[in-house]
Amino acid sequence: MSVTVAILGCGNRGADVYARHLAGQGARVSHLVDPRPARLREVAARHGLGPEACFQGEAAFFALGRVADALVIATPDDAHVGPCLRALELGYDVLLEKPVCLEERDLDVLLAAEGASRGRVTVCHVLRGAPFFQAVRGVLDSGRLGRLVGITHAENVAYWHYAHSYVRGNWRASPPAAPFVLAKACHDLDLLRWFAGASPVRVSSEGALHHFRPEEAPPGASERCVTCPVPACPYDARVIYGTRDPAQWPVTVLTAGGVLLSDALAGGPYGRCVYHADNDVVSHQTVTALFANGVTAGLTVSAFTHNNTRTLRLLGTHGEVRGHMERGEIEVHSFRTGEVERLVVDVGGNHGGGDAALVAGWLASLRGEAGVPTPLAESLDSHRLAFAAERARLRGTVEGVGR
Repeated sequence: MSVTVAILGCGNRGADVYARHLAGQGARVSHLVDPRPARLREVAARHGLGPEACFQGEAAFFALGRVADALVIATPDDAHVGPCLRALELGYDVLLEKPVCLEERDLDVLLAAEGASRGRVTVCHVLRGAPFFQAVRGVLDSGRLGRLVGITHAENVAYWHYAHSYVRGNWRASPPAAPFVLAKACHDLDLLRWFAGASPVRVSSEGALHHFRPEEAPPGASERCVTCPVPACPYDARVIYGTRDPAQWPVTVLTAGGVLLSDALAGGPYGRCVYHADNDVVSHQTVTALFANGVTAGLTVSAFTHNNTRTLRLLGTHGEVRGHMERGEIEVHSFRTGEVERLVVDVGGNHGGGDAALVAGWLASLRGEAGVPTPLAESLDSHRLAFAAERARLRGTVEGVGR
């Protein structure tokens, strides 16, 4: 079955990731929506689309009715709910980028809209499909750990990644972007929910913005990296972007639409000094959650790491799993035998292969070959956890997680 998919939002995720994987796995990208004419032309050329299939506004696209089998929504964080509701009214199946919304009340609005539609919503929680986490889940399902008791998980953001996305980038201020724990860690909260196998009921959290503030600037720091005399700054944009593959993320974020890297650094947000930006989101946060079956989980999300990876431990009554995603290494420790099994998993590709796996699973569901990769109600538990964690962080309280 040939599947046609429209892309709403032609940024890095919409065009460079989902559209690319969809086309590579046999689907046809049929329509594009994005407010930037140059970016529209660039992405349209990749998929052989003419101007009649390209729209600068979603209203003109939706006015066509249901003209594709499915729709990817990869717009900015604050522009997910409206298009998704309209798409469901028209009967589209939707691949919805996370975070799905910025207001907790909208979670129930989306659930109700899906319930009234022939379409279904799949949230872009790409890590569930990554071979690394599939292998971890396989160990858990094998029973070798006994009963799961606890999870400790770390989202090591990496200093340069945090500077790119959360100091200089689109997620530097909340609002309009989602809080850090939702924007960055809802993938990880979804993993905790998946491993725990039950809904979350209670959460606490601590966190703050550290270091990336004017008073932390080294003496003589300029407001832009291209004019800054400070030596060996780890956040120098000339180094972060100038030493990476120009055809890959994050450099492609700066050069989308044909922009020169030098121009982006000289005049765009990604060339700003990290100590003189308008950022306000947390840079280090911890979350502790209790699930309905008694499993507890601890999550740390931090800018202050050298590597960009996830590390975790699953603690069971009869064994322990330790994992390092970047290296693809998993250790299974058996309390019964004292043996240690070591697994090495291929972690190539975006999100360790999770992006391609999510698209494959979604396409299989569109073709009637499988169910939706994860039901919307379960996916939204990660967002309920994040909203409750942010309330707990701001109030200094322990918060219940509503459903």
